Amino acid sequence: MTRPIQIVPSVLPADFARLGDEVAALEAAGVDLVQWDVMDGQFVPNLTFGPDVIAAARSHCSVPFEAHLMVLTPDAMAQQYVEAGCSRLIVHAETAPHLHRTLDNINGMGARAAVALNPATPASAIEHVLDLVDLVLVMTVNPGFGGQAYIATMERKIAEVRAMLDERGLSDSVDLEVDGGIGPATIEGAVRAGANVLIAGSALYKDPDGLEHAVSHLRSLAEGARA
Repeated sequence: MTRPIQIVPSVLPADFARLGDEVAALEAAGVDLVQWDVMDGQFVPNLTFGPDVIAAARSHCSVPFEAHLMVLTPDAMAQQYVEAGCSRLIVHAETAPHLHRTLDNINGMGARAAVALNPATPASAIEHVLDLVDLVLVMTVNPGFGGQAYIATMERKIAEVRAMLDERGLSDSVDLEVDGGIGPATIEGAVRAGANVLIAGSALYKDPDGLEHAVSHLRSLAEGARA
């Protein structure tokens, strides 16, 4: 595995009234990019960020934005999130009956396509679309809310996806992301299983020593687990 470790915040715990300042603070703390958890109240039981909100925050930092589309209609919504400034769109395999077409269309919009798997969805669901993505997201919680506990049994799936990427010679070009319950107690297990992009929300915002300490601490643990 040659892809670098990346520490990526979810902005769900941020102050929604100050999102421009919040993303600027995350960049100053040393994050590699910012993930927006887009929820539609249908695929998941929550409602979060529309494209106008993300577009309003875009000018406040220079790190890339990715949108994790936890929505039932990713095809209908994708273009709006690209126009809002998201350079990568992550769609759920569970929501796209024509997943190959959906990912291909996102690539055609000038963004990078990525695919996510819920905990109960097998790795085999993405076996035939790996050539269309630059990232695979293995959910380590059931999507919909922040602050949930890490599902450690997902490490087997992380390892399975990593093996799929290795077998296809894609480990130099496709990242493996995990999202859900990532913090100091869980990040090493996720990395040892094969992840290199780590989404953290509560662990960043609850660190009593601040965002910069939280980011550097998680990065140090992740890089140590890889050694």
